[in-house]
Parts: sequence; C-alpha cells; structure tokens
Amino acid sequence: MRLIAWVIRVLVFVLLLVLALANTQTATLNFLAGYAWQAPLILIGLAFFIVGLLAGLLSALPAVFRMRMENGRLKRELRTAREAPAPVVEPPLPPVI
Repeated sequence: MRLIAWVIRVLVFVLLLVLALANTQTATLNFLAGYAWQAPLILIGLAFFIVGLLAGLLSALPAVFRMRMENGRLKRELRTAREAPAPVVEPPLPPVI
C-alpha cells in the first residue's frame, strides 16, 4: 500500500513539474487603481496557492483552539473521576413474598 501511495505522489509531482515548465510565459495580473504585476504564470499560480493555503489555515485556527480547550477540560474531568472513590453499588434485595 505504501508503494502505491509513493507511485501516486511521484506521478502527481511529475505532472505538476510538467505543468510548471509548460507555463513559463509572462502574464500580467491587473489590480485596482492601475497596479499591475508581471510574472511567470506558474509563479502567479504558486502565489495564489500559498495565499489560499494561509487563508484555510487561519480559518481553521478557531476550531483547533476550541477542540484543544475541550480536550483539556475532558482530561481534567477524567482525572477527577479517576481520583474520586467509586460508589459502592449493592445488588437489589430479592422480592419479599
């Protein structure tokens, strides 16, 4: 299974490398107020990929912190439950006839 995963990774890397080498022509990205950025097309694509990656990570941070806080709370509750003595449960009495 690991071999299949590595073969897929190598194929994706080769595909992306071929795509990058095929898109080296200069492209112009026009912003508001007349600003423009001229760079190779693959560099513009890489920049947008990195910006999207950072935006995704930043949007996931609140959920990660919330889960870490809940995990800590649950660990404290578990520690408290383990330290507390277990209540003695007596079996029910048989019915009186």
